[in-house]
Amino acid sequence: MPKMKSSSAAKKRLRVTASGKIKYNKINKRHILNKKSRKVKRKARQGQYLGSKKVEKTMTTLLQA
Repeated sequence: MPKMKSSSAAKKRLRVTASGKIKYNKINKRHILNKKSRKVKRKARQGQYLGSKKVEKTMTTLLQA
């Protein structure tokens, strides 16, 4: 049976912290920034943690060995 591979998209977008939470970058920070408010751009700089309902499903995608 072939080796199970973790999702390349998930590897690029998500990180697992030391405490086991999954961290990702927020949206709306790539282009067309002049029409977005200062507040939106400032909040987009900060990372976001994945909600508890999606963690289990995401971990299987991310950490398949």
